[in-house]
Amino acid sequence: MPYPSPEPNVTHAASQQYHARMQRVLDHIDAHLDDDLSLAALSAVAAFSPHHFHRQFAVLFGITARRYVQLLRMKRASFKLAFRDDRSITDIALDSGYESPEAFARAFRQHTGQPPGEFRNEPDWAAWQAACGPSNDIRSVLMTSSLNIDQVRIVDVPAVPVAVLEHRGDPRLIGDTIRRFIAWRRQVGLPPRISRTFNLLHADPDSTPPEDYRLDLCAATADAIAPNEYGVVAGTIPGGRCAVLRQVGASDDLRRSVHFLYAEWLPQSGEDLRDFPVFVERISFFPDVPEHEAITDVFLPLR
Repeated sequence: MPYPSPEPNVTHAASQQYHARMQRVLDHIDAHLDDDLSLAALSAVAAFSPHHFHRQFAVLFGITARRYVQLLRMKRASFKLAFRDDRSITDIALDSGYESPEAFARAFRQHTGQPPGEFRNEPDWAAWQAACGPSNDIRSVLMTSSLNIDQVRIVDVPAVPVAVLEHRGDPRLIGDTIRRFIAWRRQVGLPPRISRTFNLLHADPDSTPPEDYRLDLCAATADAIAPNEYGVVAGTIPGGRCAVLRQVGASDDLRRSVHFLYAEWLPQSGEDLRDFPVFVERISFFPDVPEHEAITDVFLPLR
């Protein structure tokens, strides 16, 4: 006699619980990249048998837990190399768990195709994105929490004078524009801790030809913007009503939150849109905080 099939709601609840335990593992890895992340330690976090955990992780995510940890450590190292030039390569190597800069250089080159010094000077962003793809997919696609209407607030946003650097062209090369903007902010003394960070999302990367893609990097400042070699100019984010959705976690890909606002929230809201692009404020960002703790507010301008 065959066993009866479980009730659908029981099956769904069990699946949610299983994924929640794996989500706990991913959050633990983010928060403890410098600590013991052995299979024994991770299986204990998930409360799964250590004899089976490595297969469970690999089957669910497509890569082993050990490989996932390596990818996250290399991603953090690459962000520090590209965007935090106050850290030496030796310090970054030690932070990444390697006993010597030489061992780190070998592993980094195997991961990205470039040695650390070359990546710091001239990153190959296409190769870097391909290398980071598996870890980004796990965070952005496989283990995303559901969004709901109650998470969206309507707020009155005051006008914000900003310094603006436009990125125009292939979105894979945004990293180079970010590096220029960071250099300008350092030069004029406007680091993120004293100047709010915004992005204006003028184009959808899924439907815009790469050569026409546009995104603006902005830093809040009321100071006059002197002519500069970086191409930074003065601008304003106009005040007005906005729907805002907070995204907590990896912020490399904001398409899911933007799509939710347009496709789910807006039709049910009865609101009309204002003639200004979607913009985001980077409240906290990786690698300054663990990736699962990064906070990004996504604003949809309303009439």
